Amino acid sequence: MGDEAKRWWEMHGRSYQETCQIPIDVLYGTGSPNEEELQLIGPVSGQRVLELGCGGAQCSIAFAKQGATVIAVDIAASEIEFAKELAGRNKVAIEFHQRDVADLAPIASSSQNIVFSAFAFNYVDDLLSSFKEVYRVLKDGGIFVWSVGHPFAHSIDSETLRLNRSYFETGKSVVGEETGCAFASVHRTVSDYCNLLVEAGFLVEQMIEPDSRRRYPYDPWFGLWGNTQERLRMFPATLIFKGKKLSCDLHHTDSKDN
Repeated sequence: MGDEAKRWWEMHGRSYQETCQIPIDVLYGTGSPNEEELQLIGPVSGQRVLELGCGGAQCSIAFAKQGATVIAVDIAASEIEFAKELAGRNKVAIEFHQRDVADLAPIASSSQNIVFSAFAFNYVDDLLSSFKEVYRVLKDGGIFVWSVGHPFAHSIDSETLRLNRSYFETGKSVVGEETGCAFASVHRTVSDYCNLLVEAGFLVEQMIEPDSRRRYPYDPWFGLWGNTQERLRMFPATLIFKGKKLSCDLHHTDSKDN
């Protein structure tokens, strides 16, 4: 994750949690159904689940309540502190690590059944390294389910709802530098995300652009930061991917067939 994003979350992580009041649930983002409706992950009882960019760990807590063994990672100490408090209040055991999602050194290779992330990879500079680390820690046949803000939002002015920049202008965007607390995100196209997943070794099983014209009663971000009903009617706010780590035997078979 970039330095600007890390500093911002360190300073504002707790106030973000207090503003959003995110429920204990597996959520993908604003304008999107939750996991109960989408069923991209399925039952997690007895599974080992790793959440990257866990924030307040509401999703991790939901996984733990369903019987999963959970590890949660976030780069911001303020978020990890909040997450530990929330996990304690919910009486679940979660293994927390404060570190960058591109460096998962404490997590053993081929140890996780599921890796999940919601709205963390928008802020990661070296996404390929992150995806390769996810691939490393997943067991053969393990799944990688994650979401980001839909890339098209980068091109839309949040007030006028008009196109104000090219979708193809990728790279880091920094706002708020004049305030002394810059906020940075990295814009990538949909094909960038797909191609990086494939380069890291994943089979892309699904890509979902949720219908944000619907209202979801559990969406804590509706109405915040430009997520108005008018805007959500125009284009999806969230982009979701499901990737799978193929078994070594299947890779070997494919290479022989070719």
